[in-house]
Amino acid sequence: MNDSKFKVLLYFDDSQQAFYAAVHTATLLRNMPNMHLTVVQAQEGCEDSKITEYSWLDTKDLVNWAMARSNAKGTEYYWPIRANSDWMKRVTNASNSSVKDKYHEILSKTNEVFSERAEDVSHVMIYCNSGISDTIEALNDYAAKNSYNLIIMGTRGLNTLKALLFGYLVNNSPIPMMLVKKLPQAFIKH
Repeated sequence: MNDSKFKVLLYFDDSQQAFYAAVHTATLLRNMPNMHLTVVQAQEGCEDSKITEYSWLDTKDLVNWAMARSNAKGTEYYWPIRANSDWMKRVTNASNSSVKDKYHEILSKTNEVFSERAEDVSHVMIYCNSGISDTIEALNDYAAKNSYNLIIMGTRGLNTLKALLFGYLVNNSPIPMMLVKKLPQAFIKH
């Protein structure tokens, strides 16, 4: 059996669709022992900005230390998904208790997978212009330079022009892309 890693890049922008993509990615990570995951976030920056890379364990320890210092008792930060994201607050505020409980259960299960496989998860911050085309181009460039096998990302409700541009860029990606629109049914049912 080949011991080479199957390298997956998850683009995470803290949106609800990115959460769905992270849940799907956690399912893959749980079922693929040879998978290495890099969670990529984009931040607006100039062309000569550097790419920042760090491991999941480093990030979790640093954030937990910072939260402990700020007296945020009883709150543990689970990276990359947070229960205090704007979209998560909207979902839990507008939902009945069973929906809230389900989202929190899914969030816990997803973070549990990321924690169990922490040695196979890293985080990268890419600096680029804020437009869709620039972000996709930066993702494709980073993924190609680092020999990724798959890019996973959530889809947002785009207007027609942005959807056409997004579709064009995705279809011309040199690396296979998996676009996630909804939560995987297996996660919702179990």
